[in-house]
Amino acid sequence: MKIVIIGGSGMIGSYLIKSCKNEGYDTEFTFYKNKPQNEQGHFLDITKRKDTIELIKKINPHIVFLTSAITNMDLCERNLNLAKTTNVIGTQNVVDGCKTVNSKLVYLSTSAVFDGTKSEYSEVDIPSPNNTYGLTKLEGEKIVQKSGLEFLIIRTDQPFGWTEQSQRTNSVVRVIERLKGDTVFSEITDWYNTPTYIPDLTSGIMSLIKNNLVGIFHITGSDFLNRYDSAVLIAKVFKLENKLLKQINSSELKLPAKRSNVNLSNKKLFRETGIRMLGFKDGLTKMLEDKKIWE
Repeated sequence: MKIVIIGGSGMIGSYLIKSCKNEGYDTEFTFYKNKPQNEQGHFLDITKRKDTIELIKKINPHIVFLTSAITNMDLCERNLNLAKTTNVIGTQNVVDGCKTVNSKLVYLSTSAVFDGTKSEYSEVDIPSPNNTYGLTKLEGEKIVQKSGLEFLIIRTDQPFGWTEQSQRTNSVVRVIERLKGDTVFSEITDWYNTPTYIPDLTSGIMSLIKNNLVGIFHITGSDFLNRYDSAVLIAKVFKLENKLLKQINSSELKLPAKRSNVNLSNKKLFRETGIRMLGFKDGLTKMLEDKKIWE
């Protein structure tokens, strides 16, 4: 089976490359700003319609993973045009490319398509985003759903794991780096997430692929906790001092994008595949064990 991962130089994309190759799939990938070391990929700007369609047609994959997006919530809020061009128009371009060769599309989405007014969200709940990032990702979901292609929409939340130097950091790596420093830093007490260990995420996606499943799936960790409590647990697992860690309320930050406390249920994934997603502590422990792979 031939696979192309669009956005393979990103955090999730790079893990997917490893997972697909480990499964024995013929795997190619695209990059935009940062080309991965020791890997042969294709440069692609998904906002360029002709280039996107031609590349997908040339590779002729059975499955296309779309992981490329503008995920910075505040940047999306400040630059609506950039967010829409990449997350909406870019998605349409990829979909149109997939249509030329009838590829199955795996679209990486987010918990931000919900507004956080419910205690827990399943795949059948109706999305209602309250920031630009969530709105553009929901528009992308709708494009995929209306495409006529076989598809998987994977909603995840707060993905974490070791990163390569050129990649954007994540909440866990950022906390580890700050805990190793000698300055006071604050974590937020009123932002809640279901943190997801990325190798666990990619394992879930691979299981869906192998079982030829389609539709919307939530693939997230199994714990719903706030950023401050997460940082305390990170310090415990990685045996780091947390005396310089302070609590802060998000209202003190005055950020442009509103955040929602969305608890995505991963029960459908278990029902369909038997996979139980790791809780946060177990994910951190596995991350600590896997450190040598990334050094």
